[in-house]
Amino acid sequence: MSTREATRKYRLNKWSRIIQECMGSGQTVSAWCREHNISENSYYYWLRKVREAACESGSGDRAKNNTIVPVDIPIHSDITNSAALESSCDIVLRLGSVTLELHNDASAALIENTLRALKNVR
Repeated sequence: MSTREATRKYRLNKWSRIIQECMGSGQTVSAWCREHNISENSYYYWLRKVREAACESGSGDRAKNNTIVPVDIPIHSDITNSAALESSCDIVLRLGSVTLELHNDASAALIENTLRALKNVR
C-alpha cells in the first residue's frame, strides 16, 4: 500500500466515525458541525467520499454476499379492512406507501434493526 492510499484510508476511517457521530447525535448537520467547529462543506465532501468508497468496496462481491431473508407475513383472514388490522397492532408506522406494524411481543433486536433500516429510507 502506498503512502497516498494509506492516507486516503486513514481519512476515510476518520470521517466515517465523524459522520456516524453526527448522524447518531439527533442534531441537524448544521447544528452539529457548528458545535464541533467543522465546515458543512467539509462534512458533505467527506460524506460523499465515504459513500463512494463504500460503494466501491462492495461492488465486486456484492452479488455473492447478499442474502435473501424470507419474511413471513401472516394473512389475517378474519380481518377484512385495514382499520381492523391497525387496531390489533400496538405500533403502526407509515412511511409513504409502506406500513409497519409492531406488537408488544416483538423482540428488542427486531425493533432496533427495523428502526436502523428505516433511518436510511429516504
